[in-house]
Amino acid sequence: MNAEGSTVLLVEDEHNLALGIAENLEAEGVRVEVVGDGVSALEHLRGQPYDLVILDVMLPGLDGFTVCDEARKSGCDVPILFLTARDSVDDRIHGLELGGDDYLPKPFHLRELLARVQAILRRRTWYASASSAGASLSFGGNEVSFRTYEARSFDHRDHQLTQKEAMILKLLSDREGEVVTRAEILDRVWGYDLYPSTRTIDNFIVRLRKRFEPDPENPHFFHTMRGVGYRFTRGDAEP
Repeated sequence: MNAEGSTVLLVEDEHNLALGIAENLEAEGVRVEVVGDGVSALEHLRGQPYDLVILDVMLPGLDGFTVCDEARKSGCDVPILFLTARDSVDDRIHGLELGGDDYLPKPFHLRELLARVQAILRRRTWYASASSAGASLSFGGNEVSFRTYEARSFDHRDHQLTQKEAMILKLLSDREGEVVTRAEILDRVWGYDLYPSTRTIDNFIVRLRKRFEPDPENPHFFHTMRGVGYRFTRGDAEP
């Protein structure tokens, strides 16, 4: 496991479960801090950096979805892995669209949790490496910084991208002119194929169009390849 040396915030109010998760992560060389409610989780997130948050959805005080939403609104881009007994499709989509990175239903095997943690940290490493190689993007009067997630659009508005928006844009722009399938986006940005990918990814593309397209209904940059995926161009080619 490549998580050795990482620091994880574990937010779980079931004491025995939290103890078991913490012991297994610590055995892999991970430093773990444990809190049992949503309010404390936000306080910790605002006070210090973490490499990953493992976040239960059903918490006293503030639920995990609210914690994630508030953290993202404050500019916190730490990866978040949801743990929950709620396993409906709508709950999964909601968690992802709030900025979650993965969603593991209870009960689960600890080996699966460790694999998810490794995958999330690996994707974060990919994005950091890719962003160092190409730290910014310019297209159609838009300017994007992949390091800070800050952008300025053609109409001179400033935007703060979410981590997932930045990762999707980075992946598409690195493959400019090529069709990138939904499965590829899901694998690179989320890492698992158990999510209802079409709706989730489509919604992120809609967000990017609203930020950067002069006419989102007739896009010049983010093209839908029906039934396949998406293609990014700088506007000088027809879809």
